[in-house]
Amino acid sequence: QVQLAESGGGSVQAGGSLRLSCASSEINYRMGWFRQAPGNERVGVASIGFFGVTNYADSVKGRFTISKDKAKKTLYLQMNNLKPDDTAIYYCAAARGPAELAPKDYHYWGQGTQVTVSS
Repeated sequence: QVQLAESGGGSVQAGGSLRLSCASSEINYRMGWFRQAPGNERVGVASIGFFGVTNYADSVKGRFTISKDKAKKTLYLQMNNLKPDDTAIYYCAAARGPAELAPKDYHYWGQGTQVTVSS
């Protein structure tokens, strides 16, 4: 069982930046960030593999960066040039097997952290 805990959410104006953190009990999994806006399905934002290969949703490419610190067992999501459409609850997740950005491929989830971007 992998335990995950997100932090770093908050409210910012458009164009601002936030860095989300996810403390994990185990970092040697495929890890990902997802988000869910009110009334919408949960969607993948970014993922990172064991060797650091990353994948991003088109909507965040060039603005968001996923990274991990193995020693600290922490996953990060640096979010720059935030837009109101980025407003959502952000979740980190871990997958036991191959996975990219599909939520169904992930097995362990944090409780989420709210990100609100105002125009």
